[in-house]
Amino acid sequence: MIFHKTSYGETWDVISLKYYGTEKLMHLIIQANPQYADYSVLPDGLILKVPFPLQMEAKSEELPPWKR
Repeated sequence: MIFHKTSYGETWDVISLKYYGTEKLMHLIIQANPQYADYSVLPDGLILKVPFPLQMEAKSEELPPWKR
C-alpha cells in the first residue's frame, strides 16, 4: 500500500490513472478510503491509501528479469 496526498481539484479517476495506468480501477482507491467516498472532487491535503491491485502484487520470482 502506498499513500497519496491530494492536491486541490484532484479526482478519483486521475489518481487511479496515475498509479494504475487506468481510470477503471478507481474503485479500489475509493474502497480503501470509504470516509471520502462521497467526494467527487477531492480537497487539498487528504492522505489517501492506494492499494496495490492483486495482479500487481506478483512475487519477484514470477516477474520477468527486466521487471524485478
